[in-house]
Amino acid sequence: MSAQQNTALALVESQRQIVEDYLSRSPTIKQPASVDREILRSKIKAQLKSQNAVLIAHYYTDPMIQELAEETGGTVSDSLEMARFGNTHDAQTLVVAGVKFMGETAKILTPNKRVLMPTLEATCSLDIGCPADTFAAFCDLHPDRTVVVYANTSAAVKARADWVVTSSIALEVVDFLDSRGEKILWAPDKYLGAYVQKQTGADMILWDGSCIVHEEFKAKGILDLKQVYPEAAVLVHPESPDSVVSLADVAGSTSQLISAATELPNQQLIVATDQGIFYKMQQAVPDKQLLVAPTGGSGATCRSCASCPWMGMNSLENLLSCIEQGSNEVFVDTDIAKRAIQSLDRMMNFKAEHLG
Repeated sequence: MSAQQNTALALVESQRQIVEDYLSRSPTIKQPASVDREILRSKIKAQLKSQNAVLIAHYYTDPMIQELAEETGGTVSDSLEMARFGNTHDAQTLVVAGVKFMGETAKILTPNKRVLMPTLEATCSLDIGCPADTFAAFCDLHPDRTVVVYANTSAAVKARADWVVTSSIALEVVDFLDSRGEKILWAPDKYLGAYVQKQTGADMILWDGSCIVHEEFKAKGILDLKQVYPEAAVLVHPESPDSVVSLADVAGSTSQLISAATELPNQQLIVATDQGIFYKMQQAVPDKQLLVAPTGGSGATCRSCASCPWMGMNSLENLLSCIEQGSNEVFVDTDIAKRAIQSLDRMMNFKAEHLG
């Protein structure tokens, strides 16, 4: 192994422990009793209206929050559509229910608007497993490569990148860059990166990061479940290990999986992504049975059990609090934002020009 390879390995080998340490300290959020929910919902609706604010929620947040976003003229979507929605909506305050990188992206794209989040503690294992300074050093080892980073990264990492992608357009962007003869440095999700590399044949170096939710899905568990439901189709997010993706009838982003659920004839669907997606997916296919793909453990032995612990930190209580008090406002350093918006704009423009 070369000295450069040894240096690269040294830069990434500690990231998994960073994620595990952070996860062990993250608090859990208790949702309110049903008798209190309607009071909270009414107050949130009133605050959104009075403050000219709109609620933007990710598919993985609690169904109560997703429902509230729909009822108040907001959106429930993947990270790309969240960014686009906030950028074009006329509300002066964007309330982003999700994880921190989503709030940062909203602020970068709409610097003139106020961006609030229910909590700033909600992060992502991919984000914290890819520190900006360590990643920059990794990029410096490969100056000849085009740097493509997944949206699940900090503003500072996006500022170091040439391109940002979401899972819904990663294949198309990398295929486009490969057609121009560009070699890729990809971060942070190694499983999604490997999937893109396999599908496009591009020359890619991958950062060693992973999502604690999708990494937990197990091929054996899915095969065992298929024994019980032999006619079920398997829907997989490509942040999952290759052994799981290889079993998929459809592999794709959250929005792509919801579309696939409506298009497939199967009446049972085994879904290997965060259970939060079931709210919108069940709306799309009310007559179909949705089954959670098995993970690597249960109870105390399972890190996620198909539910992101950080997405779960968004609650009706802290949602109301952030709007009422104007707390948890998202700020991004001006210099970082100026550099990050270049890679984000490339993504948005590519989407508009090539994919409609």
